[in-house]
Amino acid sequence: MTKKFTILLVDDRMENLLSLEQMLLAENRIFLHATSGNEALKQVLRNEDIGLIMLDVQMPDMDGFEVARLLKANPKTRDISIIFVTAINKDEYHMLKGFEKGAVDYLYKPLDINMTRAKVDVFERLYLYQYELRLALKDKELINGQLERFMHVVAHDLKSPLSGITGLLMLMKEEEEISQSAFLTEYTDMAINATSQLADMITAILDYSREHQFRHIEEDVDVGELLQHLIKFLFPPAHVRVEIEEGLPVLHTSRQKLQQVFQNLLTNAIKYGDKPAVEISIGGKPEGDFYEFFVKDNGPGIEEKDNERIFRLFEKVDNDDDKGTGIGLNILKLLVETQGGKVWVESKLGEGSVFYFQWRR
Repeated sequence: MTKKFTILLVDDRMENLLSLEQMLLAENRIFLHATSGNEALKQVLRNEDIGLIMLDVQMPDMDGFEVARLLKANPKTRDISIIFVTAINKDEYHMLKGFEKGAVDYLYKPLDINMTRAKVDVFERLYLYQYELRLALKDKELINGQLERFMHVVAHDLKSPLSGITGLLMLMKEEEEISQSAFLTEYTDMAINATSQLADMITAILDYSREHQFRHIEEDVDVGELLQHLIKFLFPPAHVRVEIEEGLPVLHTSRQKLQQVFQNLLTNAIKYGDKPAVEISIGGKPEGDFYEFFVKDNGPGIEEKDNERIFRLFEKVDNDDDKGTGIGLNILKLLVETQGGKVWVESKLGEGSVFYFQWRR
């Protein structure tokens, strides 16, 4: 079934409304009328499907510009497209220029039939395209949600028997026949390591799916204080030194999400540190609507060809030595991008890496 395109016609003279409707008649269109600014606002609030407003500028009591201002100030109505209909003068020209950054256009009286129809046709196509895009995104979110719930259930069900296998292997290792055989001990250790890696991957999958299913409360977060507590929680070895820049901001955000991003980067910097003295520094600066943070280390670095690949799900660098699951950095990327930011890395093989991410201020 084709989506109907609803047009609200606003003019204080009924004959103008009827004339404009006749001009724009089409099979897929629905027309609503309003003869004043107040009535137009009521119509918009009563009808959520309005895709376009043809708004006369010169009306008594409340003119078209005031109606447009009120509509643009309301989050529920600010995205409705508006075409001003005006016999323009110099003052109105400056007013129209002020609206150009919004979803607006204008037509001059007396109306040219072909120009009027053409502009309305463009707005109709745009409205229908946006409607189809919203439906597609909604379907995608539904499918993704189902896949994430399935992934969560499977990972959860795998974790219990895997824990049992790990426990049995640990008991077997203590058996005399195995403990006295270097060959059997080596292979038992290999099996234990493999199951531990698998357990880590399942835990990461559970974290990944949980991140999609639950929202987090936003609060004022002192980033410097958060990092101090996080570093204590991670218990870095004695050869690891973490330096935090002064003057980090207080952000109104999800503490858990921001902590998860920093925890992932710091854990990796500590785990992959290959120098006798591991140096890690954390800082940032404001950049427009975001705060741009960095976590710098003097670790093994990353080859340029891997700079993008490491943020994809289940992707790992070639020299990972099977330490990672290939999930953590993808969760980090997801957390950053869901609030409009981006994440990237600058690295030099053998000298270390700097991971950057943007977080909304």
